[in-house]
Amino acid sequence: MAVKSRQRGMSIITLIFILAVLGAVGAVALQAFPSVIEYQAALKAINKAKNEASIPSVRAAFDRAADIDNITSIKGTDLQVTKAGDQFIVAFSYEKEFHMFGPAWLTLKYAGQSHQGR
Repeated sequence: MAVKSRQRGMSIITLIFILAVLGAVGAVALQAFPSVIEYQAALKAINKAKNEASIPSVRAAFDRAADIDNITSIKGTDLQVTKAGDQFIVAFSYEKEFHMFGPAWLTLKYAGQSHQGR
């Protein structure tokens, strides 16, 4: 008697589909990654700037850090600075939009606040 063996694996159509999905996810990730790095730099900058003596000096310290870290999405004037006790709480929020293709856009919304303590 002949033994039938069944082939296993994926078809070329499945492989093409998986590569297309990975390509689309990769395109989105390549657009978003620099924006996420900028957000992390902005968080670091506000945590340094909150230790200044006055609101204008907090904004100026952020602008200096933004020049160094190439933060272009927000400026010192965009920061919401409040005083809680003897320390400042610095917060920000902004949106970044990326054109993907045709009528499709990727919108990322960022918001951050400084940590409590010195």
